[in-house]
Amino acid sequence: MKKIFFSLTLLVAAISGFCQSKAVPVKIDSLVTVSLPPGYQRKDTVNEQIFTANSMYGYMVVIREPNAKNNTPLKKEKDLNKVLKTYVKGIQGESAGSSAQNIRDTTIGALKAKVFTLKSDDGSGDVQYRSFILLYTQDATYTFEYVYPENRVDLVKDELKAFSASIKLSPELNRQDQYLSNAKGMSSTIEIAIIGGGGLVIILIIVLIVRRKRKLAIS
Repeated sequence: MKKIFFSLTLLVAAISGFCQSKAVPVKIDSLVTVSLPPGYQRKDTVNEQIFTANSMYGYMVVIREPNAKNNTPLKKEKDLNKVLKTYVKGIQGESAGSSAQNIRDTTIGALKAKVFTLKSDDGSGDVQYRSFILLYTQDATYTFEYVYPENRVDLVKDELKAFSASIKLSPELNRQDQYLSNAKGMSSTIEIAIIGGGGLVIILIIVLIVRRKRKLAIS
């Protein structure tokens, strides 16, 4: 019995030591690096590279998907926002019963990224969370994903934070790798106000012309 207990103790210690092993920096490509637990797996396909790893509390997935070679450069920040919004909708639509939560913008290096959490509930009571960071560049789109069950929500915080903070970009990447112009342009509210104001001016001009014609007709 003592031998069995000792063997089990060694096994638990070995597993614990493996889980707590320090994450190592992994080059996704020459421009992007992220830290993953030792023993991570890499799979290369025609269209993407996928990195996966088991962590202490969750499961990590990093995907690099090259954009089309004839991909038209985005012109403004609002174009980038549309692209990221489309990606969020696409991920949310991958499985029924999923909802995107806490959607927000963040900055990694000089680039803008989108952060959100996807809550999946298949109705069986097993609720799963997938925390995403989406990073778009002209050449490729990067997806960083951390998956964990609902019963580990309070346990994953430090590990998720470390995973997110480990994403490093080359200084070669700048905002023009996402969109060409830094001009903000007018907000939707201002555009509506200008359009509305222009409409009023046109109406006033028409009214004045009509009144003038009436006066000339009377005289």
